[in-house]
Amino acid sequence: MSYESYVHRARPGAPGAPILFVFHGTGGDENQFFDFGGRLLPGATVISPRGDISEHGAARFFRRKAEGVYDCEDLARATERMSEFVAANRERHGSSTVLGLGFSNGANILANIMIEKPGLFEAGVLMHPLIPFKPEDRKAEDKAQVLITAGQQDPISSVQQTDELADYFRRQGDTVTLEWHGGGHEIRPNEIEAAKTFFAHYGA
Repeated sequence: MSYESYVHRARPGAPGAPILFVFHGTGGDENQFFDFGGRLLPGATVISPRGDISEHGAARFFRRKAEGVYDCEDLARATERMSEFVAANRERHGSSTVLGLGFSNGANILANIMIEKPGLFEAGVLMHPLIPFKPEDRKAEDKAQVLITAGQQDPISSVQQTDELADYFRRQGDTVTLEWHGGGHEIRPNEIEAAKTFFAHYGA
C-alpha cells in the first residue's frame, strides 16, 4: 500500500524523529488535528489522513450500521488499509517511533489497529473511543503506552465501555492512563493537557 493511499496532510520532521498520525472524528478531515499534532510534537513528522468513507457527506474511517453498531467487515478492511498506510509512511520518513492520536471515530480506528496490529504504534492517545465488542486477547508480546480520555456523561461511549477498553489494554500488558472530565462527547482542556504530558516523553 502506498504512503499516498489516503488523502492526507504531511509535515516532515527532523531525520529519525518520531512520526505522529492524527485521526479526525466523524465529519472532520485532514485539517482537524494537523496543527494540534504539530504543537504537541514540534520536531516530529505529522501525518493526518482523511477517512475514505462518506456517511451522508461526513468523512469517516469505516462504515457503521447505526450509532454504536459497526460494520465489522469494513472495520477490518479499514484496519488493514490504514496499517499499511502507517507502515509505508514510517518507512518513507525513516521515523524512529510511531505515535497516534484520534478523536471519536479516529480514536476507534486507532484503537482497533492497536488491538489487531500490536507493535505498529508504540503509543496512542484515544480521545472518546468506543469499541462496542470484546476484542480477543493479543498473541503478540508487543506492548504500548495508551492514554484514554473520556467524558463521564458521554452519550456515545459509556463509562463502562471506556473502562472495559482500558481493562482490555491492561490485560495485554500495556501501560494505560485514563483521563476523565464531567462532560460528554467533547474535548476539554484537561484532555489536551493530558495529551501534552503523555507525548512529552517522545519530544523530538
